Amino acid sequence: MAKRLTLILGGARSGKSSHAERLAAEQAAAQERTQGGSVLYVATAEAWDDEMRSRIAAHRAQRPAHWRTLEAPRRTGAAIAVALQEEAAAVVLVDCLTLLANNVLMEVPPDAGEAEATAALMAEVDALLAVWAASQAEWILVSNEVGLGVVPAYPLGRLYRDALGRANQRLAAAADTVLLMVAGIAMQVKG
Repeated sequence: MAKRLTLILGGARSGKSSHAERLAAEQAAAQERTQGGSVLYVATAEAWDDEMRSRIAAHRAQRPAHWRTLEAPRRTGAAIAVALQEEAAAVVLVDCLTLLANNVLMEVPPDAGEAEATAALMAEVDALLAVWAASQAEWILVSNEVGLGVVPAYPLGRLYRDALGRANQRLAAAADTVLLMVAGIAMQVKG
């Protein structure tokens, strides 16, 4: 089986993570027979408050205990490269680009413009794509589709929406398969 890149998009609570985890388990099981079916789960969330700690705990509880977890809220591509050098994986699941974008954009100076913010996020996306291209693993990336809702009322919100939208476009162009999750149902957009 040739390696593939799958991008899963959707809104909040659309079933993105659950679907991505099912796909990862299926792909790992299919590869178990030929080359070992380990999964590297890459978490980009940071626990800044009790609500986020609770969400992270719920995500940990729902995925298989034998999956390796890499917490990489920034410079995620470089962290994955190191993890894959230490131990190969059949499947890499990155959940999620939405939080990674948040983490990257929070490091951009407050007076940065759209071009600088987008460039910072695109550098992170390009690093992820470079590691994917060099790896032998199947990759699944999860990201929110943030362009379908209300235009944010504040500049940082608009900057975030626009930068993430451009990042999603770059990932979708590189992906073999793009799925859009709506109410727990996966709709194939590409592939």
